[in-house]
Amino acid sequence: MLTRLVYASYSIDTMDERLIQTILEQSRASNAEFGITGVLCVDPSRDLFLQAIEGARAAVNQLYANIVRDPRHTQVTLLHHEEIATRSFSAWRMGSIDLAKVNPSIVLRFSETEHFDPITTPGAAALALIQELTDGGAGG
Repeated sequence: MLTRLVYASYSIDTMDERLIQTILEQSRASNAEFGITGVLCVDPSRDLFLQAIEGARAAVNQLYANIVRDPRHTQVTLLHHEEIATRSFSAWRMGSIDLAKVNPSIVLRFSETEHFDPITTPGAAALALIQELTDGGAGG
């Protein structure tokens, strides 16, 4: 059974390139072992994480539990969780998108403002934003 989960959180520390790269390297190594794929979106100007993860239900649930306990995050908020027939992010053990570099009009299509806000954005819209950004080649 495949599942997809989308959550948002804020970094405890000021987000910089070193922190982002450390998280991506750790995620990619761990995700390969557990069959997890997904995309990490960051907004360093607001210390915001927005992430979609997908894989086997048990693996996704365990990873999310680890994220909730991770001392690098605060205000971890589950936005969307669903069973899926196919993966949307199968090409990436963990892709990366800098939301601060995305055209604001793209974010505005899915959000009340041009800055993604996990509190006011419905979970399905958050997932649609991530899918739009990855389909448009914004992910790396």
